[in-house]
Amino acid sequence: MDSTALQKYLLRLFERHDVELDADEDGWLVTDDDFPAIRASWHEGAPDEPGQLDVDVVLSEERRIEESFVGFGDVDAGCLDALQAFEQNAFHLLLAACWYVTDDRRMRITAWNIGVRIWDVFIGPFNVRGDGELSVPAEAMEAVEAALKREVLTPELHWLRLTHRHGDDARCEALLDNEQWTAGTLALDAVTWPDGANYSASCLVLLDVRDY
Repeated sequence: MDSTALQKYLLRLFERHDVELDADEDGWLVTDDDFPAIRASWHEGAPDEPGQLDVDVVLSEERRIEESFVGFGDVDAGCLDALQAFEQNAFHLLLAACWYVTDDRRMRITAWNIGVRIWDVFIGPFNVRGDGELSVPAEAMEAVEAALKREVLTPELHWLRLTHRHGDDARCEALLDNEQWTAGTLALDAVTWPDGANYSASCLVLLDVRDY
């Protein structure tokens, strides 16, 4: 799927949720000629390999959220598979935190006390891919919350990408604002994850400081 088709797909997706964005010639969708802006690009995989959808959300001149989604299938089918994963696991969180359109059926919304501030927290579902059916342990998010409460966060939007890959070599990864977050990775590593299957589980979390 080329950039023009992707731009039209995203434009219709936002329109279905009553958000009107403006399309520019570089594939971006912008908000009233300003930020936030969003753009997607599709990278076809090698034969018998999945492709990758990259989604960028620019918050300001200095800050952007970068998300990627694997898509299985040939040509446009793979891209549509990745777009579906984006819509199920990230779109509604971005819509809530960046465009202030919230659907609490699509995420868990809570509040955390971090430092001297209260933060609105938007927690997406864990996207699980692999063999068999399993439940992600509740301790995973509890461990992340505890680790995050030891951080000093600037009073602005922040985002977490949490991933656990389970197989011959089980490993975890936590990113905070696109950067490796060691404390979060250690927190996920300390959780007892379901055994006996090759799978991956990933989750997006966004936090925004509450206005008074």
